[in-house]
Amino acid sequence: MNRVIYFDNNATTRVSPEVKEAMDLFLTELYGNPSSLHQFGGQVKRHLDEARARVARLLGCSPEEIIFTSCGTESDSTAIYSALNAYPGKKHIVTTTVEHPAIYNLCKYLEKQGYRVTYLNVDENGQLDLEELERAITPETAIVSIMWANNETGVVMPVEKAAEIVHEKGVLFHTDAVQAAGKIPINLQASRIDLLSISGHKLHAPKGVGVLYVRQGTRFVPFLRGGHQENGRRAGTENVQGIIGLGKASELALANLGKEQSYVSNLRDQLEKGLLARIPNIRINGAQAERLPNTLSVSFEFVEGESILLLLSDYGICASTGSACSSGSLEPSHVLQAMKIPFTFAHGTVRFSLSIFNTEEEVAYVLDILPGVIKRLRDISPFSTANSAH
Repeated sequence: MNRVIYFDNNATTRVSPEVKEAMDLFLTELYGNPSSLHQFGGQVKRHLDEARARVARLLGCSPEEIIFTSCGTESDSTAIYSALNAYPGKKHIVTTTVEHPAIYNLCKYLEKQGYRVTYLNVDENGQLDLEELERAITPETAIVSIMWANNETGVVMPVEKAAEIVHEKGVLFHTDAVQAAGKIPINLQASRIDLLSISGHKLHAPKGVGVLYVRQGTRFVPFLRGGHQENGRRAGTENVQGIIGLGKASELALANLGKEQSYVSNLRDQLEKGLLARIPNIRINGAQAERLPNTLSVSFEFVEGESILLLLSDYGICASTGSACSSGSLEPSHVLQAMKIPFTFAHGTVRFSLSIFNTEEEVAYVLDILPGVIKRLRDISPFSTANSAH
């Protein structure tokens, strides 16, 4: 394969050249343990502090409110378990039907452990009803967790309004902002959000590093216990090079927010309009909702999403059917089911997710290839043939 068109940035992103350059020094020269008392290790800690400050600037919070973790999933689990352990008498969780598996499957597990979970519904555009949220909260609710932006459709949730509602009820509010961070502005100082998760590999940092934001004054119980790292809030020797990379990536993401809102959004819109003009019987998921500037979820009637991806891959085009953490299932994703996407469309869903490294030429190439792929699959689809016969 000579050419790769990478439109799967919600699954993972390439590491920015500037991020790699920043990390290299800590793999070869500044390899000391930041917890060591000697000067060689101590200088590493100063770089970690600077990385923490860079992440805080991206999120609009204080560096002391940042805890480095291994990934978004760890951050999500830490937030949920912290609330349950901090308020052991409260056995109720509120979340949504469209959460990432890191939250959704954890809640399903906790139900088996005796906790009660309320899953808020979404409409056909993937949007929440905030009145339903308000009704769902009870005196037994330990935490409400609502994702900032959906990883499959890109639909942006009204998390800041939701946090206000939740706080009026005296309950903790967490948001999985893994897809939102670096794509849309976040200012935690101006919100009532208590806990927030992000992941480095979604914003051009390496895999294996994430962040949990914990608002100052929030009751918090560590998930990993052991050493004194992260001010006793997350034990384990720090992933120094990963943290340095995430710090640099956060700095770049903050500088590139305007480019995400203009350049990347324009690429996504070109792709969306081109597909609608060239291919019949398709639907854009979340089309009437606010969406991330880089994400396009499109469903093609009477074809299988996996077949589309395999044929696109032959042309060097990388996309996905949805969450990389739930691939392999023959059923439509729980997100599409929650949005009540018709069955004949849901199975043929493809997610294209772009980044600042993509180009108009790449969009044009996909628009040249994809119509033929869909026609080829529909020509051999028994469902499509049966439908056209009527």
